[in-house]
Amino acid sequence: MARLPGIASSGVSPLVFTLLLGLMVGNLPLARRLSGVAPGLQFATRWLLRSGIVLFGLSLTLQQIVGLGPAIIALDVLVVSVVLVTGYLIGTQILKLDRDTALLTSAGSAICGAAAILATESMIRARPAATSMAVATVVLFGSLSILVYPLIYPLTQMHEGLFGIYIGATVHEVAQVVAVGDAIGPEALTNAVIVKLVRVMLLVPFLLVIGQWWHRRQVRDGEFPATRGSLVIPWFAFGFLAMVVLNSIVALPALLHQGLVTSGQITLAMAMAALGYETRLEKLRALGIKPFLLALMLFVLLLIGGGLITPWLMR
Repeated sequence: MARLPGIASSGVSPLVFTLLLGLMVGNLPLARRLSGVAPGLQFATRWLLRSGIVLFGLSLTLQQIVGLGPAIIALDVLVVSVVLVTGYLIGTQILKLDRDTALLTSAGSAICGAAAILATESMIRARPAATSMAVATVVLFGSLSILVYPLIYPLTQMHEGLFGIYIGATVHEVAQVVAVGDAIGPEALTNAVIVKLVRVMLLVPFLLVIGQWWHRRQVRDGEFPATRGSLVIPWFAFGFLAMVVLNSIVALPALLHQGLVTSGQITLAMAMAALGYETRLEKLRALGIKPFLLALMLFVLLLIGGGLITPWLMR
């Protein structure tokens, strides 16, 4: 479906379609009577999800990171940190969203869209409705980026390569970055993809930090029993890192590499379908408009804040 003419050029991820299909099937009257599917859903949302994140590491190499220099890493760290902290505080303190929805929406906007939301969900075990809503916001405003960024390009007075860096540092999904970069030009596309993949790389330290922080909050709030020396380690994040290193030092045969990348996309799609299947529409309606307001604020922050900070850091 994602490769159909007209859709393929839009940057819409296959994960979006699997979420929608899972949501449709899961809300059919028949689905409520299929109790035997629970073990498969749990396997998909836990093991297939983590396997997909690990294989996602084959999309990045260390050479790509080093090639653009330390300023790129500083830019991505700044963007991710500001969006995460701002989004979580606005979501929980001003909009009064639950912590799950605020964190997932912020992670999707800050790092790499649906993949970041899925990875974060596997750490905090969020409600399926919160995960689905966060993905919906990323899809909406990431798709809006595809329309907005080419329109503002002539107004920014950035050269093509610098605008590509801006795209990679601020657009939500990898597929959306490719769509926007391609609309600007080849130099913009190259820089945008590399900068975006560096943002993807920041998923590993983010998961390490969020795992510890979330665990301590659960202990403090009495939601989780305190255990001496307990340490929440996202082992799949290290698997992701190992795949990046492997992809950097070993030239895998093209057919094998493509097969592994495709397998990762399929496992993530199955995990997303399972999350959609477990999401009830009445729970989505209960979340209301506030998650979209949060995502809109973060979209504006990325668009304007990123447009100001990118030329300043890269001068």
